[in-house]
Parts: sequence; C-alpha cells; structure tokens
Amino acid sequence: MAHPAVTTMNTDQVSPAERPGFWADWIHRLFHGLDSDFYGDEGFDGRMASVRAGDVVLTRLEASRHRVLRSSAQVRQSEVGYLKIVAPWVGCAGVEQKGREAWVSADQWSIYDTTDSYAVANPVRAEHLIVMLPRDRLVERGLALDPLMARRLGGSGGVARIALETMRNAYRELPGMSETAARGVGDAITQLVHLAMLDLAGIGTAQTQREALRERIKQHVGERLGDPGLTVDGIALALNCSRRQLYNAFAEEPDGVAGYILHRRLEGCRRCLDDRAQAHRSITEIAFDFGFSNMAHFSRVFRAHLGLPPSDYRRAAAA
Repeated sequence: MAHPAVTTMNTDQVSPAERPGFWADWIHRLFHGLDSDFYGDEGFDGRMASVRAGDVVLTRLEASRHRVLRSSAQVRQSEVGYLKIVAPWVGCAGVEQKGREAWVSADQWSIYDTTDSYAVANPVRAEHLIVMLPRDRLVERGLALDPLMARRLGGSGGVARIALETMRNAYRELPGMSETAARGVGDAITQLVHLAMLDLAGIGTAQTQREALRERIKQHVGERLGDPGLTVDGIALALNCSRRQLYNAFAEEPDGVAGYILHRRLEGCRRCLDDRAQAHRSITEIAFDFGFSNMAHFSRVFRAHLGLPPSDYRRAAAA
C-alpha cells in the first residue's frame, strides 16, 4: 500500500558558507517563487520536511531567523495559486498582505494568498507548520478572500483551533497513511479552514465599522511614529472620533492603543538595531527617530519587551 512521500531538505548537507544560498534556492522552488532574506546574518541553518494530503501540502520548517518576500513581479510569473497558512510551534511570524500585518505565535495561525504580493517575517528562530491549499478550492465555495488575509486565528478557540489541531495531527500521521486516506485528510483540512474563514468573515461583518476605524488608527500611527507627541487624544482629534470610539476599536487588541503605539515604536527600533547597514547610528538617534524622548524609559521598555537592554541586543544581533 502506497504512503505519501516525505520530501526533506537540510542545510547541514552543504558547507556553512553555502547554506543561505542553498536555502534560498530551495525555498524559491518549493514555494513557487519566493525571495529569502537573512537580516544580514552570516550564519544560517534550516531544515524542512514536506508531505502531501491529496492536493494539500504540509511542511514542517525549522530555521534561523529569516524573512520571505513575494513581489508583484513574482506573482505575475507564477501560474500556481495557493492559500498558505503559517502556524508556529516555536517562535513567531509576522504576515503582511493587503495592507494588514498579523503577528502569530504558538497556538495561532494566519493565512495569505500567493496570487498577491506578501511578506512573512521570522525575527527569531522559527519552528513552524506551513500548509498550502489550492486557492480554487476555497474560491469555488463563494468565499471573499481579500478581507480575511493576514488576520490572526486560533488564539480564542473555536473552529479555528480545531483546524489548527487537525493540521498538526495530520502532519504527524500522514507518512503512515494510505494515499486514499491522505486525500480524505486533505479534504477535511480544507473544510475546516473554510469553516474557520467563514467564522472570521462573520465576525468581520459584525464589526465592520470598528475594524475600519482600527485600520485608520494603525495607519495614522504608522505615519507618525517619530512624533513624541503622538497621543490618544491627538489621534481621536485627527480622525474625528471620540476617545470611547477609539478605545472600542482596539478592544480586541491585548494592549490597547497606547500599547500598540509602543509596540510599533519598539519594533521599528529593533529592526534598526538588527540592520547592519545602520550600525553607524547611535542607539539614542534611533530611539529619538521613533518618538522616544527619554532614554531611561526607552531602555526600560525595550528590555521589558525583548529581554535585553538595547546595547546588549545590538551586540547579540551583530554577533
């Protein structure tokens, strides 16, 4: 009885100097045109193992920190359309598409469309489950995909959690299944993902105005991160809404509006400290560029969120 074949790749089979290029080439071919970036790091290691459940592909990915990007030009060159899910076991992933960005960690997942440009950031060592479903299988069910891409699912339970557990269990058990059983598992995964997306669409319909305001707030914040005077009152005034409307729009965000602003500022500083091309800039200059005006406060919140003082973080990134 035939079983689904497991396709593996491991950078240990090439010299350390060749590993980034070897990985980038494999990723480009496996995921139908995808660029890789390694945050300027010299050392890299990674491994992948993929198995098929009918026309659904499940891949376990373990790798040093890296990013992947699919440009509009790469989308035009590809004839293959998938919906792609990233579900971390360890670490986190940031999915960017359709003008949205969703960060997911263990027990969460996000989905994106390979027929449009996207980026996925893995800023720490990653251990993820990647699931690819033929896009047409969801489109033919009448699902409007665009509003559902780059959103966070699974953290609050429900059918999205069931879908995640099914995908994880399927990856473990597929190598011992018959091809017929594997196709049935692929169909079950597609159905559960469809139900999770329907659930998400229903929530979105009920909260359309709040979500629209939240996206406007996020855009406003993103454009003014360097302004140390960026405040809740200032945002409410600029967007012609009340403080209550603003707080309601962020009711589902764990840290509220102020926490979101702080997170965006810290993330901007972290990216600069990671970037070797900006090694000549002082930490103070970077912090001030992202709206911090008190270095003691900046050092304290940076350490609280990332576990190291800014200077130690920069040294670790450079090493």
